[in-house]
Amino acid sequence: MTTLVTGGAGFIGSHVAADLLARGDRVVVLDNFNDYYDPAIKRGNAVRLRDYESCTLVEGDIRDASLVERVVAEQGIKRVAHLAALAGVRASVNQPRLYLDVNLIGTLNLLEAAKRAGSEQFVLASTSSVYGRTEILPFVETDTADRPLAAYPASKRAAEMLAHTYHNLAGMPVTALRFFNVYGPAGRPDMMPWRLLEATQTGAEIKLFNGGDIHRDWTYIADTVAGVVAALDKPLGFEIINLGCGAPISLTDFVETIEALAGKAINTVSVQTPLSDPPITYCNNDKARELLGFAPSVSIREGLRRTWEWYARYRGL
Repeated sequence: MTTLVTGGAGFIGSHVAADLLARGDRVVVLDNFNDYYDPAIKRGNAVRLRDYESCTLVEGDIRDASLVERVVAEQGIKRVAHLAALAGVRASVNQPRLYLDVNLIGTLNLLEAAKRAGSEQFVLASTSSVYGRTEILPFVETDTADRPLAAYPASKRAAEMLAHTYHNLAGMPVTALRFFNVYGPAGRPDMMPWRLLEATQTGAEIKLFNGGDIHRDWTYIADTVAGVVAALDKPLGFEIINLGCGAPISLTDFVETIEALAGKAINTVSVQTPLSDPPITYCNNDKARELLGFAPSVSIREGLRRTWEWYARYRGL
């Protein structure tokens, strides 16, 4: 069976593709190598995936409906891991049209193509950001999640609802996974873990929202990948499932852990938390455990240790 991994040269996508390829699956990677962050990083990920004979790389944009249709039909796609997206909560504040175009219209194109191909499973990457500034802690899937704080989570919540219509009308199995603050080796350079790692070497000033008194539920990349692959392997009709560690820590503790690993202080300054960001992300992962056998096993300190060791090798420290 062939799986299409959209955004397969990105952080999460490349890890998912590599995991599927390593177990012997055939994988088609679709990525447009956009410049939201350095495309060279994605090119490097793609080169590593090309080591597998069962990997086919297609460079293209999910907004190109004819391309998506052609790839799905010609490559015999029966499962989709739709991980491509324009990411970034704060970046979406001033670019709502672009975010809706990529994240909603792109998803529509994939759903249409998958429907015509008789898709056996469609896994949609969503985000914990859909919960917004909820008072329900930990975040649970039964929350209405109808008060997103920026265009990015709004586009993802809309994509979830759109996907449900394809399940309802066409019987397509869809699992929407709400990711929680994924981090790990070869992560995205725009995200806090990478920026903090860099700051230990450059001395760059890092802005901490509310002086670091915000909490995030960091989830190690290997645990996230295991959840995505489990979802691909187990069609459930239509489900929305949180995929997170379930152990939020303060940004202050996060910074101090990296400082201890690097043996260097990070130059931080307190700033007001923007309206686009909630004070906490906190995953109730009971549903993932029950339906997917999800069992996150990497603690934040162990995950940061592994990430630091990768970074030190990457930078030749």
